[in-house]
Amino acid sequence: MLVLSRRVGESVVVGDDVTITILEVRGDVVRVGIDAPRSVKVQRAELLAEIEDTNRAAASPSDDTVANLSEALKKHTD
Repeated sequence: MLVLSRRVGESVVVGDDVTITILEVRGDVVRVGIDAPRSVKVQRAELLAEIEDTNRAAASPSDDTVANLSEALKKHTD
């Protein structure tokens, strides 16, 4: 991992077309601006973790869900 110190107004360039600029620092909060093409996905890490958890839960149905679906199929075929 590359670790850098930056001041307000300073930037870091990633690749050829992504620029990350420090916009403001207030206490322990840093505002960051990211300039990237629309084709580059930029997401907050906590949102990615939440999506991953949701997808994992959807891919692994609970035993109750399986039992309910089984019952519904039995009723439908009778």
